[in-house]
Amino acid sequence: MKNSRQKKQERLSPIILVGAGGHCKACIDVIEHEGKFRIAGLVDVEDRLHEKILGYEIIATDEDLPKLLDEYPYFLITIGQIRSPEKRIHLFDSLKKMGADFPIIISPLAYVSRHASAGKGTIVMHQAFVNAGARIGMNCIVNTKSLIEHDVSIADHCHIATGAVVNGGTHIAQQTFIGSNAVTKECIKIGKRSIIGASAVVTEDVPDHSTVVGMPARNIKTTKAR
Repeated sequence: MKNSRQKKQERLSPIILVGAGGHCKACIDVIEHEGKFRIAGLVDVEDRLHEKILGYEIIATDEDLPKLLDEYPYFLITIGQIRSPEKRIHLFDSLKKMGADFPIIISPLAYVSRHASAGKGTIVMHQAFVNAGARIGMNCIVNTKSLIEHDVSIADHCHIATGAVVNGGTHIAQQTFIGSNAVTKECIKIGKRSIIGASAVVTEDVPDHSTVVGMPARNIKTTKAR
């Protein structure tokens, strides 16, 4: 006989998580706490099929995604993003073209102002704080204890890592990574596909395709656009 928790789980909409590494574990915890979706299974490489992550089975590979869409409408990209956003972008765009729906996942332990917004496929993790007027794009990670201040703009496919502080009015272009405990000065612009190293203090604009480290931050590499 099913208990009340099992019955409640069955009433929730099923969701498929794409990627079964360390970041996936953190996403699972947020989804379980939010209580809006039931995790129906994970997607990863063929060698890991039927392996279980926190009790949830890897049921398919990337090649099986079209078949999964026949049964499951909701997906979340649960691959992490540090060095490159390419895999997350490829999976998100491919699934979007197939008609997948990407919910916005917000931990009940986070605070997101009702005057802020986030795009499809974005996850806001435990104890993150998103203040009024902030705008976050699609397929972003707002990681544990990060602070997104008022009027910040974060474009698609960005990762704001644990404990990062993005001060008011900062503009972060697409596909950028802001490392753990990094701090941005208010109202600066950080170019697309840039990497801001852990604990960097960024006090001036950052060009596209840059790698920035240090306190105060210095640009150690700017790559050509790809």
